[in-house]
Amino acid sequence: MTTQAPRRTPLYDLHIELGGKMVDFAGWDMPVQYPLGIMGEHKHCRAKAALFDVSHMGQVLLHGETAAAQMETLCPQAFTALPEGKARYALFTNEDGGILDDLIVSNAGDHLFVVVNAALRDQDIPLMQNALKDVTVTEVTDHALIALQGPAAESVLAPICPAAADLTFMQTTTAEILDTRCRISRLGYTGEDGYEISIPEDKAIEIARALLAHEDCEAAGLGARDSLRMEAGLCLYGNDISQAVTPVEAGLTWAIQKRRRTEGGFPGADKIQDQLQNGAARKLVGIRPAGRAPARAGVEIQTADGTAIGEITSGGFGPTVNGPIAMGYVASDHAEPGTEITLIIRGKPQPATIHPLPFVQQNYKR
Repeated sequence: MTTQAPRRTPLYDLHIELGGKMVDFAGWDMPVQYPLGIMGEHKHCRAKAALFDVSHMGQVLLHGETAAAQMETLCPQAFTALPEGKARYALFTNEDGGILDDLIVSNAGDHLFVVVNAALRDQDIPLMQNALKDVTVTEVTDHALIALQGPAAESVLAPICPAAADLTFMQTTTAEILDTRCRISRLGYTGEDGYEISIPEDKAIEIARALLAHEDCEAAGLGARDSLRMEAGLCLYGNDISQAVTPVEAGLTWAIQKRRRTEGGFPGADKIQDQLQNGAARKLVGIRPAGRAPARAGVEIQTADGTAIGEITSGGFGPTVNGPIAMGYVASDHAEPGTEITLIIRGKPQPATIHPLPFVQQNYKR
């Protein structure tokens, strides 16, 4: 039995040149860290700017007059009134209200631009192809995708792309970077200000080099990306959200617009509407373990008297908060911030406290 080699992004050669430690992630050769190290990359992103390769994500174009309306049959989000140049966080749901994937949908004028998770492109693209009638669903295979994140992101990008400075959070446009037409969206996955930029693959290394040439910008890998998103209280598909979790349980009700909450018409609407009205039995919460030992995914959560009430879904060390942090699901009657709980780590009980999400302030440019 042969194992398929991981795919390489257009930035692979640059990762090797920069000393990236490469790992197989969702079938792609991706840098988990560079010589600066996960801690250094994380702190640099919080203080200045970090550049991430996210080309493994699926980029999809939807062309058709009814694309927005038909996407509302797959997602609890509202797209028909989404203004041109705006992006929206969205969810594909199943008939039981579970989350099939989370994605970003942008109104690009004559089409929708959709970014889906790397591991789920083979699920999501056929889903859209089969469900969206008279809509052309095209996967973009000749563009890289990079994320420039951090408080200095604008000052790094604007000198070579002045239009970037005009965008605010969740806005998107096309503009020239080094004489190359790119799609630039002001959003990201770190809790910091920043951009995601779709670049023709033959220009990706040149543009990445230009950004990294700025004194405030450093390359960062998957390790820092994970610790940054955890501190920002952002869900990771396959850990914190899945087909077994509803948007209400995951604390993502903010992503369901008022019209959609009322009218339904999306997979799992009955269950999601019931939970919106009456609450869910469990909730995703932030957790601060006592001491220095991190609590990883799968750790059981108990009450002080030993009653099991949930499980950790993501956990690790938070460099900005200088201590272990975690996210997980607990019974709703134990979800109040400040509630004392017990984590069973390697068979031993460890005290912890329910903590509000996010762990750090989100710094988007509104």
